[in-house]
Amino acid sequence: MNRYTKATTLLLILLAVYWSFKASMPSYSKDADAPLTRFSTDRALTHVAVISKEPHAVGFPAHTKVRDYIISQLRSMGLETTIQEGYTAGDWGNLSKATNILARIEGSGNGKALLLLSHYDSNPHSALGASDAGSGVATILEGVRAFLSRDKPPKNDIIILISDAEELGLNGADLFVNKHPWAKEVGLTLNFEARGSGGPSYMLVETNRGNGRLIDEFVKADPQFPVANSLVYSIYKMLPNDTDLTVFREDGDIEGLNFAFIDDHYDYHTANDSFERLDRNTLAHQGSYLMPLLVHFAAADLGALKSLDDFIYFNIPFFRLVSYPFEWIWPMFALALFFFGALLVIGFRKKSIHVRHILLGFAPMTITLAINAIVGYYSWTVLKWFYPAYKDILHGFTYNGHTYIVAFVLFSMATCFLVYHQFRHIKTPNLLVAPIVLWLSICGLVGTYLPGAGFFIIPLFALLASLLVVVYQKKPNVYLFVFLALPALWIYAPFIKMFPIGLGLKMMVATTLLTTLTFFLLLPIFANYTNKDRLGILGFMVFMGFMVSAHFNARFTEKHPKPTSLLYVFDADTQMANWATYEQVISDWTAQYIGETKQVPKKLADNTISSKYATGFTYVANAPSKEILGPKIEVHLDTVIAENRILELCVTPQRPVNRLEVFSNAIEIKKAVVNGIALSEYYLTQRKNGKLITHYISNNDETEIKLSIPKDAVLELTFYEASNDLLTNPQFTVPERPKDNIPMPFVLNDAILYTKTISFD
Repeated sequence: MNRYTKATTLLLILLAVYWSFKASMPSYSKDADAPLTRFSTDRALTHVAVISKEPHAVGFPAHTKVRDYIISQLRSMGLETTIQEGYTAGDWGNLSKATNILARIEGSGNGKALLLLSHYDSNPHSALGASDAGSGVATILEGVRAFLSRDKPPKNDIIILISDAEELGLNGADLFVNKHPWAKEVGLTLNFEARGSGGPSYMLVETNRGNGRLIDEFVKADPQFPVANSLVYSIYKMLPNDTDLTVFREDGDIEGLNFAFIDDHYDYHTANDSFERLDRNTLAHQGSYLMPLLVHFAAADLGALKSLDDFIYFNIPFFRLVSYPFEWIWPMFALALFFFGALLVIGFRKKSIHVRHILLGFAPMTITLAINAIVGYYSWTVLKWFYPAYKDILHGFTYNGHTYIVAFVLFSMATCFLVYHQFRHIKTPNLLVAPIVLWLSICGLVGTYLPGAGFFIIPLFALLASLLVVVYQKKPNVYLFVFLALPALWIYAPFIKMFPIGLGLKMMVATTLLTTLTFFLLLPIFANYTNKDRLGILGFMVFMGFMVSAHFNARFTEKHPKPTSLLYVFDADTQMANWATYEQVISDWTAQYIGETKQVPKKLADNTISSKYATGFTYVANAPSKEILGPKIEVHLDTVIAENRILELCVTPQRPVNRLEVFSNAIEIKKAVVNGIALSEYYLTQRKNGKLITHYISNNDETEIKLSIPKDAVLELTFYEASNDLLTNPQFTVPERPKDNIPMPFVLNDAILYTKTISFD
């Protein structure tokens, strides 16, 4: 192969990878003057700007402002708008009073209704919620306005539900599905969500049965930029991440489609989830889903969406969404096996394939997989060792995370080129056998255990076609191999990027392994390259360049601020106070209070306070005692009936608070009712760390607790009452954070925490 051919094939490969990302999203352009019947990203952005001015979690002052704004916008469209209010505790023991916003467009038919869903609360306590989920609310408001401007009444009723308290435990969705009469009329839900501030929006199916009819109707609706595959949802179902739509599926048996973006994950649930940082292309992508789906499902038979058939589906450029039944998995696998066996027979007969060389071909494959797997697996551990402050990014995706992804892709490719250069004497037909055996094994395993990834066999067929060519031709056209490599590039390139973004850099091993496996699928091209070692050396040099770039962008700045945390903890039992933090590497701002005397008392380090990722306090230091007024805890009933002791308590805040968490000692709790909501028997038996209930408080409401325990049991309750006012409380003089710091998400922060334990002998 001459230099020109090598250069052009590499360029074509890079262009194909680029197109796999470029074709997945629309490109935003200013469209404030677009016709009123069209979705306008700029008009949607005006809603995001208002919604994300300040944190608006449940119980925060801005929460009511955001609710009132959304109601006013729906009413300005001529829609009668109501609210639904009530307590729920969901499946996680997180109690809150949710206030849902509801509106309805009447249809001309009598079929099931289409429901449009997003939530308007932001995550406590500092998240601005521009993406999560101001973007979803704005998409629905603008989409409904554009739909109504067409002045064509729908066949199906369209219900708009802007739910509340999603961030606390899907409470608003729970309230609607289990207590609102409209829930029984819903045939399909379209939910708009976010777990970052940019990137493509993924479509995820929620169904208790097969997805066949949902996928079929989705394809008929013909959204222009579908990004979806059955593997992502298979993985999504394995993770402890739910959306409001999960409640619709589990409690209401209601079909649904999620649309959620996950890139720029470092902004998730932070003060950086702002109007300015929301990717305009991403918001346009949400709109490009809503409009065709709204038009299609407003007229479709929503009572006929349930199906026993499952479809494999995936998107690629030009073809949009490709789908076929699960039943095809094993026939396609058998066909691949047959094709492979036939090619081996032909290869042996033509003497282009030799057993010894086939066995030698397993060596470079095994070596590259081993090296890249080990490097990928330990990469995050090593990075945290070099940069300890990365530990304070709890979700594990750093601001320079994209640079690391590119770097380790280059490392994996460089390793492959260098190793395969050492086995350059093996002819291409022999070299391809080992990767085909490996990919057949992978396809067999996913067909058995992860059928949603059944489309992995498509690039394998292309590799088998390449083997057919090299068996019959001594000097095949390498551009044909580039064409045959397109399915591999278009299918796997997005996955290589997606896994560490969505799951954190600890999943870099997925990137290095997928890069290696994709390299194997491109071997018909690369095997023709002479001097693969030069490409390997170049790859390592560029890898080092990206690592240097990542190093210079590893420090925290105003654009990329460090997550920091500080709490004041007053223990009423000992009358002692402490400063506390979740930081692994103490910032200068936090060091003013934690200081050189930092320590880790066991009582404050046992993860007793609920937080995501099971994060506990890292350091504490002595603090001056302040007059913190704790809650008033009154026993209204304490009696024994038969074998049970019945206790009724009322906990009343005596200062403005946001959260009350109650823990019990290790005794059996037979029944628990909090503010009229019974906690499930399953929750009471499975609860962790002794947690009884977390009440996210609105309007300083009381917490009424009714418990039934064995009559001889000794109950001990510990109360953690928190207010997120440490920086504004007049008893303290905590300065504002510097601009290169933000409040750490996923944990209790900037809080005054009052703790008290009471024993009921």
